[in-house]
Order: sequence, then structure tokens, then C-alpha cells
Amino acid sequence: MTKASWLAAIEALPETIAQNPTLSRLGRHCTLELRWVVGDDHFYLSFQSGVLVSVERGVRRLRRWQLSIEASLAVWEAFWSPRPAPGYQDLFALVSAGHARLGGDIGPLLANLRFVKEVLQLPGERTSVPGPEDDAEEPIVGRYLRLSVAGERYRIYYESAGEGIPLLCLHTAGSHSSQYRHLMCDRRVTERFRVIAFDLPWHGKSDPPVDWQSTSYVLTSEFYESLVLSVVDTLNLQQPVIMGCSMGGRLVVKLALAHGERLRAVIGLEGSDHPSPWYDDSWLEREEFLRGDFCAALVSGLMAPQSPSQSRWETLWHYCQSGPEVFKGDMNFYRTDSEYRAAPGESVSAACPVYLMTGEYDYSCTPELTVETAERIPGAKAIVMQELGHFPMSENPELFYDYLAPVLAEIDSAADRG
Repeated sequence: MTKASWLAAIEALPETIAQNPTLSRLGRHCTLELRWVVGDDHFYLSFQSGVLVSVERGVRRLRRWQLSIEASLAVWEAFWSPRPAPGYQDLFALVSAGHARLGGDIGPLLANLRFVKEVLQLPGERTSVPGPEDDAEEPIVGRYLRLSVAGERYRIYYESAGEGIPLLCLHTAGSHSSQYRHLMCDRRVTERFRVIAFDLPWHGKSDPPVDWQSTSYVLTSEFYESLVLSVVDTLNLQQPVIMGCSMGGRLVVKLALAHGERLRAVIGLEGSDHPSPWYDDSWLEREEFLRGDFCAALVSGLMAPQSPSQSRWETLWHYCQSGPEVFKGDMNFYRTDSEYRAAPGESVSAACPVYLMTGEYDYSCTPELTVETAERIPGAKAIVMQELGHFPMSENPELFYDYLAPVLAEIDSAADRG
């Protein structure tokens, strides 16, 4: 990308934004004075209710601004490339990796996160492959089951498809079981595995407990573990495989260590054995965390930029549907109550096979963290998935299958031998 091309793109931003219906909708509440530093060039963007009323170029020592975003020209050129490398695909990826700096008041950014992220990407040209084609009628069957955990009754929604070895799937924080719908529609999987995915209480179609209006949702490790085991028992799943993603990927590590004898195997997608914060904990107290659209914007950059656009937006829609404070409640588990590393000098082992699979674009649970976790569990296998991010089963189902198929084949083969 030449300097002339990205300069022209930045100067044309007022017209570009005005002609983009998606951006006009996303930014309709954004009033912001943004200082954008691209190497040696300084730009001052003035937004009024989503309209970019002016773009000023050049250093303005006395110019008022609220938020500053700065990085070197090389970083922005990597960010704007058609297929950004891991660590360069998103604003928070840049900041998390130390490639970019934020300054000033971060409040306007969080309040208009998706809009600002999209505007920053406009000078580049992101590429995307076509999305999956779905059959007219899907084979998924949905049901409810009732169970008790810690003396509380819950009404849990779950879906299933296929026959054979039970494959119980755990969704990510703030989302629900629809993340696995493509897997349940894949006959290559369901001809040998009965794929089951359920919504945690407060998520998707599962209900919160009675008197939920008088309580705050906070997910703990103890409750999460007990709930999953209760689902296994209630559905009478014999030696199931449990596959979880993100916070579900974290939990399967605990299940393998504590209950491996009950399981055929665990598959941790984007899973490690300890928390890995990538944003400031103080954000959890901001009012934005009450909104599903903010949670969607927060996690958007965790996906590989070249994943199909329709699949990425479908993944974000699951987050937009989240109830108030549900994502925040899940973060209690993910960020503060899921330390499963053994103490120094303490041995650790799992009584079932452990597979840890992480996308190269994930900066929440990085490939490095996944490999380190696998090295602490004798026999565990770490797989880094190229061109995938934090939500492999929903952001790019076909590419994810290419990585998952050998793992399922190995589990299936072991079942035949057993």
C-alpha cells in the first residue's frame, strides 16, 4: 500500500462513511474528537452523531482531542493489508501486542467500539472467502431438560444431531449453543458422533433460576463444573467426549484433570489452564458491559480477518443476543476463577486424552499459552490452527473441520480398539 493511497483513503473518510449504511447505523451515537497518529502523520477526526464533519492533517499542539490512537506507519500498513498477520488484525490485537498505544479518555471508544474499529480499517482492503452453504432443512433437534445444581433447579435447553459417540459441546462466554450448529449439520461428523450442545443458564434459550431479578449472575468454576457433569448424568452420556471453546476450553482442562476417568477425551478450543487477561479489569464495571452489542464489538477482533464475513457476523450476532451482565458474569470464571495450573513441584495428569486446539489469531488464549498448558499435562496434544481465531467452529466451520477431523478420527479409532 502506497502512502498516496492511504492518505487519499483517510481524506475521503467523510464521504466513505456517509455512503456506508452499516457505518451510519453503527456510529449514529458517536460524538468524538479523535487524534489518529500514523507514523509521522497526525490526523484529527471530528465526529458528530456518527458524521465525520472534518479531517485535519498535521500536528496541532493546541488542538483539543478526547481519544488518541497511535502506531508506526509499518504497523498501520500491516493492519491495512488484505490478510493481516496475527497480532495486526484488530485495534485491541495491536494494543495487546504493544504495536499501538491508546491515550486520553477511553470511554468514547468503548461506547462506540464497533464503529471506531470499522472506521480504522477503511483505508485497507480486507479479503474474505465465501461462507458455508446450508441445507434447506437442518437435522438439529432441540429439547429442554430439568436438573438441579447446588440445590437450585434449572431449565436447560440443548440441541443434538447424529448418532454414535457423545460429543458434548460447551459454548463461549456471553454466547450460546448456536455456535456449534454448523458442526451439528456436518454429516462427516454426525455419522460417527452424537453432537450435543446446551445453553448455560442465563444464556440462549436456557432460563435463569427463579427470582433471577433479585440476583446477579456470576459464573464460578465450581458451579460450571457441577453443571456440566449434571448434564452428562441427566442425559446418561457414557464416556462422552467434551469439547469446549474459550471459557469452555478452560473448563475441559479441569474436567480432564479431575474427572478424566469418566470421559473418552476432551478437546479444548482456545483453552489453557489459567486466565490470560487482555483488557483492563476496570472495564467490567462500565455500563457498556450491560449491552450485547458492546460485547460483540469487544470480541470481534479475536476472529481471523479472512474468515467468511457472513460467518463472522453470525458469530457476533450470538453475542448481540446476550442478556444484561451475562458476559460480565462469565468473565468472573474466565478471568479470576479458573486457575488450574499445578503448584510448583506438584505433578499433574489426566486420565483421558487431552487435545488443545487454538487459532493463530487468538490474542485472548494465545497459541503460546495453549502449548505451555499442553506441556504441563503429560500426553496432551497442542494444535495451532492457521488462519483461524477464537471461534473456529462458527467463524470458519469448513476450515475448522480440516483440523478437527483428524482428532475425531483418532478418538473414533481408539473407541473401536477399546
